[in-house]
Amino acid sequence: MADRTDKRSRKEKLDCWKADQRAIARAKLPLPDDQMKALFDMLDVEFPRQGCNHSLRLTRGWLESKGLPVDPVVEWLNENGGNCDCGALANSEPAWLDAIHDVNW
Repeated sequence: MADRTDKRSRKEKLDCWKADQRAIARAKLPLPDDQMKALFDMLDVEFPRQGCNHSLRLTRGWLESKGLPVDPVVEWLNENGGNCDCGALANSEPAWLDAIHDVNW
């Protein structure tokens, strides 16, 4: 019986830790969730059409067209493996999705 209680306690602690880590990650997001979603949705459409030139050309253009802050978004993308548009999709989008894991889209 003690083993089951210990296992349950460890799982609860792990779940709390994961929730805390997601909260920290969410707090670091440079844009509200709906704008982050719109950015990645745009990349999902435009990247296959225009390809990657190893820069954040599509991302920067979209942010500027929407009047959104470029530097904080680029910094966050770089910190999460998004050094170019394809990296943003491959690495940064999963980091964003993990941060908002408990949000239903």
